[in-house]
Amino acid sequence: MAEANKLDSASEGSPSMIERIGKAIPDPVVIFMFLLVFAVVATALVGGLKFETQGLDGGAITHTIKDMTATEHVRWLFDNALLQNWLAFGNGVLGVILIVMLGVGVAEHSGLLTAVIKKLGTRLSDRFLAPAVVFLGIMSSIATDAGYLVLIPLAGLLYAGLGKNPLIGMAAAFAGVSAGFSANLIPATPVDVILGMNAKVFAESQGVPFAAGDGTPLTPATMHYYFIFVSTFLLAFLGAWVTNRFVAPRLANMTYQLPDEIDLSDFAVTPQEQRGLRAAFWGLVVSLLLIVLLATGPLATYVDDTGKTISPYLNNVILLIAMVFTIVGVAFGFAAGKFTKLMDVVQAMVSQMNTMGYILVLTFFCYNFLGLLGYSGLGTYVTYLGASFLQWLGLQQFPILLIVGFILTTAVINLFVGGLTSKWMLLGPIFIPMLYQVNSSMTPDMVTAAYRVADSSTNIITPMMSYAGVILAFMRKYKPDLSFGDLIAMMVPYSVVFLISWTLLLVTFFAFGIPLGF
Repeated sequence: MAEANKLDSASEGSPSMIERIGKAIPDPVVIFMFLLVFAVVATALVGGLKFETQGLDGGAITHTIKDMTATEHVRWLFDNALLQNWLAFGNGVLGVILIVMLGVGVAEHSGLLTAVIKKLGTRLSDRFLAPAVVFLGIMSSIATDAGYLVLIPLAGLLYAGLGKNPLIGMAAAFAGVSAGFSANLIPATPVDVILGMNAKVFAESQGVPFAAGDGTPLTPATMHYYFIFVSTFLLAFLGAWVTNRFVAPRLANMTYQLPDEIDLSDFAVTPQEQRGLRAAFWGLVVSLLLIVLLATGPLATYVDDTGKTISPYLNNVILLIAMVFTIVGVAFGFAAGKFTKLMDVVQAMVSQMNTMGYILVLTFFCYNFLGLLGYSGLGTYVTYLGASFLQWLGLQQFPILLIVGFILTTAVINLFVGGLTSKWMLLGPIFIPMLYQVNSSMTPDMVTAAYRVADSSTNIITPMMSYAGVILAFMRKYKPDLSFGDLIAMMVPYSVVFLISWTLLLVTFFAFGIPLGF
């Protein structure tokens, strides 16, 4: 495997240059460490500076930057570092992220998500193979490991079993899993939660209303649901079209080998998994009935004393989704024999939390940095400067150019900096308030949707994507001399078509005032 992950720099040209630049960029945790120190120093240099911004009522608001090296402000840094600026940041956004991952962890470690992919994949016909493979890839993004480690090898075997080049199927699956990462038919996925909850924090920390263009308050986990629902079918269609129009003809005559250790029945659904899937179906029925009972009972919509309509079931949709994953995962796990006692379920949750260690470290430094920006006024000043520059360019009159410009900027950054969450932590606090100040139609949900489009579309053509080496190793089983440059060349058509078409879809939603979600 280690040998398979080595890249042939001499044959890769520009991809190897991208890789070298990307490797020179520090890890996001290190970046936020330096940003935290840099922000303190910056406030010492510009502390006391006053500037004015326009308030939501049209009046002027005067801001003064605090010198964070002053004694009272140093005390604030230490007093708030653990609780207010980390664990309670954004009304507990970290806890919301972790609770979603608990539910997904039960479903993933029980083997449910892997079994579903295998079950659906082995039932595909030749005619619908490409669209189904891309569609399954998009849906598998709910649990990235299952998509990358199960669906992509399975897609290769499916195509090999039909006498086709397995790399065709693997490319289609890779496009679905990675380039379609931000689309799904399931609401409140971990991606929705991470992006939505942090977008709310970024907006409210600088006085930007967390509301849609018509003033409707946004629900973080579902604010893009209509958009990603449509995107799922659009990307599945486009992915199949690219596969059949560009990738398949190019690879049809390529020589490949079928290793002796590869068995076309490797990914057959076992009898234990069949039992688990039947139990999971009834678990899904029970969990959905439970949601209906809660939504029409204790969590039903009501009007409070002030006349405001409250929808508890929407406010708690994240917990409800986590509950569904847990119930269905437990049902599958016990029926399939993966779980034999409740402690196994607990261990599945613990295992999932073990993978969240990096998120904990990242958010500690990131949220403390963001807390400092908000408290000191430095973040508002940076936003003010950026917004003033864009207004000087006259872009406030061209909101569509703002959307497209942000998408292209993020897409390029994505080639050098991996990680959806870490990039969002860097870009979101700057661009959500900045673009809103330039043009109030650039609402938090619109800016976040633009980020999703850009980040996902270029995932498959950058060596900075965490699974890039793994996918190359999978493909080298069939084509040992395949280079990373070959892989990128194979995936460029998907990236270009997805980026252009997905951007046009977002612009269409914006131009016609179609809500992105609920």
